[in-house]
Amino acid sequence: MDLLYRAPAGDGLLEIIPTGDNRDIGLALFRGTHLAQTDPHHETALVILAGACDLRAGRHAWTGLGERRDVFSGRATAVYVPAGTPYEINAASSVEIALCRAAAPAAGEPFVVGPGENRPRTVGRDTWRREVVDIIGEDQPAQRLVLGETYNEPGSWSSYVPHKHDVDAPPDEVRLQEIYHYRLQPPQGFGLQRVYSPERAVDVAFAVQEGDSAFIPFGYHPVVAAGGYRLYYLWFLAGSGRTLRPRLDENHRWVEP
Repeated sequence: MDLLYRAPAGDGLLEIIPTGDNRDIGLALFRGTHLAQTDPHHETALVILAGACDLRAGRHAWTGLGERRDVFSGRATAVYVPAGTPYEINAASSVEIALCRAAAPAAGEPFVVGPGENRPRTVGRDTWRREVVDIIGEDQPAQRLVLGETYNEPGSWSSYVPHKHDVDAPPDEVRLQEIYHYRLQPPQGFGLQRVYSPERAVDVAFAVQEGDSAFIPFGYHPVVAAGGYRLYYLWFLAGSGRTLRPRLDENHRWVEP
């Protein structure tokens, strides 16, 4: 079972986590100045990680999107593109964009979420306090995707108290697969990711470094930043619904405030 995907090198369109093989979601990175795509089978959220660009999607066009030099220096700009809608990226200098994909029908219209429309919130307390930024939430007109960013301070945990979302049991839990894409500040740092599921006899932990990604098909999935290093991850989910109803690990629920 592949959970950890190492950072690709180079420029252009870089596939990281493909869809298929029981994966409803997938991730790619684009580094460069021009990209033209049409994906007939997946809706895509284009999250600008660094740089600025112009973007056309179907009959919509936007100029000057993106205003941060890296993920630690500002809020995100994201463009939602429905399945089957052609889009084109043009940048004066190299831009870095995450392509967050989910299998979906061809329906809906493209839209932009600008930095001022990000919804930051502080979650947790003590050494598991972190900043969570909702970008494409349940209330926005995507077909399946829910997406955001999380910032761990040095030595701090997130996705904690450990939670999961792998069973269809509404209203208490909704099945959702998830992908994390990590960045570190400074970039030579690392974090530790655990994925465990007592029901499936799975319990693995691995180090995550700059540019790594993890596919989380099931199970509880807490993550911690190493001392001295801020840890960021872009996260997105899709599954049987768009309602976030995670189930906490009862063994650790007592630490909730």
